[in-house]
Amino acid sequence: MMFLSRLFVPTHSKRLNELIGILLLAMAVLLMLALVSYSPMDRSLNTAADPPVGRPAHNWIGLIGAYSADLILQSLGLMAFLLPVMLIFLAVRWIRSHTVENPLVKASGAVALLAFTSALLAMLPGPMRWMNAIPIEGLLGRLLGDLLVHYLNYVGAYIVTFTAIAATLYLSTAFSLSSLRLWLQTRFTLFYALRDRYTEWRERRKKAHELKLLEKKQRLREKRERAAAKAAEKRERFTPKAKPAARVKSPFVTSTPAQSYEAPAQSYEVEQDSEPASTERHLSGIEKMDSTAQESISIGVRADVSQLQARTTLTKQQGQWKLPSSTLLQRPEARQAYDEQELKELAQTLTQKCGEFGVLGSVVQINPGPVVTTFEFKPEAGIKYSRIVNLQDDLCLALRAESILIERTAGKSTVGIQVPNEKRETIWLREVVESPEYSASRSKLTVSLGKDINGRLMVTELNSMPHLLIAGSTGSGKSVAINAFIMSILYKGTPDQVRLILVDPKRVELTNYDGVPHLYTPIISEPKLASNALRNAVREMERRLKLLAQKGVRNIDQYNRLFEENHTPSLFEDGTEEKPLPYIVIIVDELADLMMVDGANVEESITRLAQMARAIGIHLVLATQRPSVDVITGLIKANFPARMSFRVATKIDSRTILDANGAESLLGRGDMLYLPSGSSRVLRVHAPFVTEKEIASTVEFWKAQATAQYEHGFLAAPADEGNSVKGDGGLEGGGDDNDPLFNDAVRLVFEFGKASTSLIQRRLRVGYGRAAHLIDLMERDGIVGPADGPKPREILKPPDWISEMES
Repeated sequence: MMFLSRLFVPTHSKRLNELIGILLLAMAVLLMLALVSYSPMDRSLNTAADPPVGRPAHNWIGLIGAYSADLILQSLGLMAFLLPVMLIFLAVRWIRSHTVENPLVKASGAVALLAFTSALLAMLPGPMRWMNAIPIEGLLGRLLGDLLVHYLNYVGAYIVTFTAIAATLYLSTAFSLSSLRLWLQTRFTLFYALRDRYTEWRERRKKAHELKLLEKKQRLREKRERAAAKAAEKRERFTPKAKPAARVKSPFVTSTPAQSYEAPAQSYEVEQDSEPASTERHLSGIEKMDSTAQESISIGVRADVSQLQARTTLTKQQGQWKLPSSTLLQRPEARQAYDEQELKELAQTLTQKCGEFGVLGSVVQINPGPVVTTFEFKPEAGIKYSRIVNLQDDLCLALRAESILIERTAGKSTVGIQVPNEKRETIWLREVVESPEYSASRSKLTVSLGKDINGRLMVTELNSMPHLLIAGSTGSGKSVAINAFIMSILYKGTPDQVRLILVDPKRVELTNYDGVPHLYTPIISEPKLASNALRNAVREMERRLKLLAQKGVRNIDQYNRLFEENHTPSLFEDGTEEKPLPYIVIIVDELADLMMVDGANVEESITRLAQMARAIGIHLVLATQRPSVDVITGLIKANFPARMSFRVATKIDSRTILDANGAESLLGRGDMLYLPSGSSRVLRVHAPFVTEKEIASTVEFWKAQATAQYEHGFLAAPADEGNSVKGDGGLEGGGDDNDPLFNDAVRLVFEFGKASTSLIQRRLRVGYGRAAHLIDLMERDGIVGPADGPKPREILKPPDWISEMES
């Protein structure tokens, strides 16, 4: 058992693993050559023969090869050739430092596989021999085959043998039906890529053909218009102009009474006929004005229509790892077409509704998007922007919309009124992963944001943020966006480049990623363990900062570049080998739970990491569904310039996270407002949707390459914080008086001339319980006096006592 565990489990030294792998590979080659060159004329354990002239044996590996090949072939038959193949697979695992799970089960399955495949050869009709000397089934196959046939007959023996071979394949290899489906899906990546290129070529031809037809129709229309204009001009030239009718004064005396009696009747009929005619002319004028206004509205082209065609990404090899192909993700559906006439009628309704409240203006452009359509409203002179914003609820009522967002249009003198589409599109992660923006990004921390309101694909680099704060109520799409972030990293970086620390107090949101090789620790669900992980992240940050200072580099990219420039690795003081540093991304799904359990330590760790961890590659992504000031404190908020808000309950929550209103009017299901780092302008973005099936396929792809190597010590309390605060009061040490901060606290008391718990809390950055304990220690040693109500404690030692003690 111990031998198998040592044989299948590589060591922590990569160089030693590579050396052992090379030795196993050499053994496999020697064994394969010995089996291939087997000769029954060589001496062996059961054969006496004379050696050939000039050499000890016919076998290429000599007498050792002859004896070994005869023994193995006599025992296993042709299945002996599987032994060097198994050795090659084992050697590759050692070279890649990949640990074999359950080595005893794997070894037992391999032995059983050899036995039952040999038994299957024994049950074939007719005797068959290898090189006319050795039975192809071997001694082991003959014994097992005869035993199965004796008790089960041939039909039962075949059924049992095939079932046993399938079972031993499951035991000895990573084969499974799900992995077969994954293998087939990734192996057809090239076909999918060729299909995408053919579709792109066909679309280009179709668009070029449509453009030619459009140009031809335009030329014919212009030709007809010119001909009609010439004909009208010619008619005007030869048609005489009508003279105006002369006004005839009615005489006072008519010739006959009958004519004078009928005249009023005729004039009455004319008046009756002329009134409807004037009304029709008025209505037709309004219709002409409306139709003219509709024709003047321009329809914008969606950005995702004009962008480059997305292509299926192939599986890429990076070192010993393979990046997954985009075929594991859901293919996006065809984009829905929009009705231009319906949009123009909606714009007309919007203009009329604004006019009813005295806000005059017109819609000059309509920009359809995947989730919302933006109507660019240009107000007339003298109309204030605040009057348009105040019409938000009235426009929702008029347009029968769930919610409407109104904001200024950047670079234009128009106001954007964002109205939800009747049928919203689902944005899939595959669209972003296959986009040129994502593929061209060289950062291993490239994450997908989704699409903006015009359909433009948006990606960003987490290392340029460098930290992200997310808020959103339940059901708003916050967890789906976090899944999109994690999946984007899994499609861009390998476990050697990016490590993840996932904190999931809910225990249901991030469990799908359990076992992925990128994990630095097991998925954390206990708030106390999450607090320990954050404090250990601070220690790791300090260690990396010292390392960068020793190497004379400024950031993690410059440090890792030393190894690309044939930098000779040295050893640290603890004897470990120097190697490139991976990025560490800490993702917390619910910050409020951590703040309630251990608020002081969590806030301190987050603040220190946010201030100093950017250069050494540690990044934070914090999410909460309760963006109140007791969860997102001012200190945390000040160090997170990049923020993201999904739909929240009130305007106060929106201002807490974004310093602006609007998040309360979002639609949910991934609709969000994003505040980029270094900018004060909020962008509306629609996050991509990720299914559990997509997550499972991607995680299974990575787990097939390696298992997760956890740093379990990262979840333990730091060694130098044995007396750290437990929550907001009480000591973890439980009565240990040797506090390492005692001397620093005494210096502070003498430096400021007063002894107070709040002073020690602020200056030493500790919780109330630890600060009070330090004051009690000073009282015990006679340095300060007892508490006297709200007054500060009296300092009993003289001012020069501290200098005498230090000297």
